Amino acid sequence: MLQQINEIAIKAGKAILTFYTDEIEVQKKDDQSPLTKADMAAHTIIVNGLRKLEPDIPIISEESELPDYEIRKKWQRFFLVDPLDGTKEFIKKNGEFTVNIALIEGSIPVLGVVYIPAKERLYYADKKDGAWIQNGTSEPQQISHTPYDKTKAARIAVSRSHGGNDTKERLEKMGIQVSEEIPYGSSLKICLVAEGKADIYPRFGPTMEWDTAAADAVFRYSGKNGTRNSPLTYNKPSLKNDEFIIGL
Repeated sequence: MLQQINEIAIKAGKAILTFYTDEIEVQKKDDQSPLTKADMAAHTIIVNGLRKLEPDIPIISEESELPDYEIRKKWQRFFLVDPLDGTKEFIKKNGEFTVNIALIEGSIPVLGVVYIPAKERLYYADKKDGAWIQNGTSEPQQISHTPYDKTKAARIAVSRSHGGNDTKERLEKMGIQVSEEIPYGSSLKICLVAEGKADIYPRFGPTMEWDTAAADAVFRYSGKNGTRNSPLTYNKPSLKNDEFIIGL
């Protein structure tokens, strides 16, 4: 299944890029977050592809109507999708936007695919085979990292568009000194931790489950000594994530 989902994500990414060089028309959703034609094109490709691949597995996409909790709490597994994560980065045309597809079982992601269309870079992971990165048509390389040593200053991944002024101060109150801040867009911040390019990713602002699920899987299954613990859980009543720190 993982290889087929990789292909779906890449196909969606190619569709996104057809809108990338033109003037980008932006609409506002009810929560005032931006929406583009690229979001909807990727959504359609992913949903249709997943339904063809696994017609019996329900799908939650950021761009579809959210099923009532009384219905979805009975689901044993479901796909959780963000067709274009980092729409603000897409609008800015800085390349730091992704296609995110995760498979959730119970309350955890057991499979995740994160594709960066502008860089032709693919992250993917599952419980069986671990976490991998592939650049273009090159051979996939397995990625892994070691847990952050709390006695050392941390390289932290921070949001490029949702930066919090108090992140460093809050970490210091927890006993974590910061050596470097690495700004990045979308779900790539979690992937940086999975690769070992950042030690932790603290997020003290709002996020939704579809923002994190696919990259969370890449992180969980990139541990050198087995599955890493993550503070995130899925299929909650509101689908909103609490504040979290990935990598501790």
